[in-house]
Amino acid sequence: MEIDKMEFSFWMKRIMERFDILSDQLNLNLTGRMVLEDEELLDNQDVLRTLKISTRTLQRYRSSGRLKYFTISGKLYYKLSDVRNFILNSSNNTSSK
Repeated sequence: MEIDKMEFSFWMKRIMERFDILSDQLNLNLTGRMVLEDEELLDNQDVLRTLKISTRTLQRYRSSGRLKYFTISGKLYYKLSDVRNFILNSSNNTSSK
């Protein structure tokens, strides 16, 4: 079987492009984090673990407007900066009592 140099180069380029796509996907999976506008996003489980609270408590924080959130394809997400601000505000309220 013989392949000319041009065809070989074409196929090697396609293979390398596929490797680049797979590498990008693996990097996303390894970090396990979604990013939106250079802001790391946390899902419900991330926030529950971080704050060490129940799902009902998290729901109360959302309903009362104390913790901002948004949905993407029916799944709830929180900006990392919003969660940090929530923690700071909560600790400030606790220490001032």
